[in-house]
Amino acid sequence: MAVLQGIWLVLHRQLIQLIRNPVWILVGILDPVLLLLLYAPLLRQALGLGSNGEAYATFVPGLLVMIAALGGLFQGFVMLTELRAGVIERSLVTPIPRVSLLLGRCLRDVVVVLWQAVILTLLALLFGLHIHVVGTLVSYAVVALVVLAISAFSNGLALSVRNDASLTPMLNSLSQPLVLLSGILLPMALAPLWLRDISRWNPLSWAVDAVRAAFAGRIGDDIVWQGLVIMGAAALLGLVYGTRQIPRSVR
Repeated sequence: MAVLQGIWLVLHRQLIQLIRNPVWILVGILDPVLLLLLYAPLLRQALGLGSNGEAYATFVPGLLVMIAALGGLFQGFVMLTELRAGVIERSLVTPIPRVSLLLGRCLRDVVVVLWQAVILTLLALLFGLHIHVVGTLVSYAVVALVVLAISAFSNGLALSVRNDASLTPMLNSLSQPLVLLSGILLPMALAPLWLRDISRWNPLSWAVDAVRAAFAGRIGDDIVWQGLVIMGAAALLGLVYGTRQIPRSVR
């Protein structure tokens, strides 16, 4: 079976399950919406910005990367549920390629996060956010690569450890430094030099900077293509890692 056909079959099944229970789209965006409403207004005074629109232009791109990172990071638990239910084992006896089994699931996460990103962007428009259409589409491309990379890694990790008790602390330990050192809530330009140097090793930091630049319409900035390349490479590595875990973890 061709890889693309296998991806579509897996993605189609995942989307049907999502349509039957769409509440997860709203649940996943609840915290970002609260931050948008209750935290972003504080940034105008804190950062000395001239308008609420500038505050939201700084904060919304970070929120988009946050929902992508957290939306993908904990998908390993869904994989564990399917593993225990025998879904993965039954899939392995079909001609669907291993990479399709993983990529179809990861693309489901991309669809969910992009819907959440659109909702969040539309809400921010009501509070004075001004967007650049092409830049926003480029931002969504970066966000899609973020969730693809992290979802693939999370699924691979779940297939590797195969245990909720082990997976939970591992993902929690990863999520905190990834978020705190990415400049999601506040630009890393405000951080001490040593913290900024550390953050440059965090792929999400490049993603946040790229999304902020693209959102502002500066799609020609180097940071935009650098963010796309770095997150594209991270997505490829995540897919390779996740795919390699499938035959070793399911017997």
